[in-house]
Amino acid sequence: MEWHIIRLTEVRSTNEYAKEIAEDVPEGTVVLARRQTFGKGRRGRYWASPEGGLWMSVILKPKTSIENVPKLVFVGALAVVDALSKYGIPAEIKWPNDVLVGGKKIAGILSECKPGRFAIIGIGLNVNNEIPEELEGFAVSMKSLLGFDINLDEVLQRVLRALSYWYTVFKSGRHYEILDAVRRRSAVLGRRIRIFEDGEVLLEGTALDIDDDGALIVETDEGTKRVLYGDVSIRFS
Repeated sequence: MEWHIIRLTEVRSTNEYAKEIAEDVPEGTVVLARRQTFGKGRRGRYWASPEGGLWMSVILKPKTSIENVPKLVFVGALAVVDALSKYGIPAEIKWPNDVLVGGKKIAGILSECKPGRFAIIGIGLNVNNEIPEELEGFAVSMKSLLGFDINLDEVLQRVLRALSYWYTVFKSGRHYEILDAVRRRSAVLGRRIRIFEDGEVLLEGTALDIDDDGALIVETDEGTKRVLYGDVSIRFS
């Protein structure tokens, strides 16, 4: 995959910037910012993005059916997990779009698309940035884990290398390989979890599987439930 990198000092959101230019630039364009003033997480949540982190959005133009596009969030998550492994950092994926180390969030993935035109994978990875005091119990950075500053360009290249691999798998239609990899790296399967929607507990149970569509299968007291992308947030019981 050939990458075309646009480097910005500051932007409101790399995903928003990427959406504005997506139809006029080639596939593989990467929007990279030193800082975001209003980084976006899932469901429009604010994502703290100070200088020192890896804040990027990748523009892709896959020729695939619309039902497969949501699996791109897993492509992004696997790329981050693989890149972290090169530094000896064991990471897991908290369905559907968070990357955890030791139960703390180190990265978030946000995928968006305009059907038939383009898809965007936004990646926010805590590298050398300071974690706000109020989030220290929930978030972690590569620097805090390793004890030294990491070269951001090196991290970028390792993420893009892994992303190129997993996107090639995606384009070839081998989605089962992606889902199998997500299952192996899952932070939730076999765990008791609570699923929240709009701040309310939607259901509680044991995460059993991620099905072939990417939905989470949960065993509850009322039976087996299937939870779709983008509907919920998950917290461990």
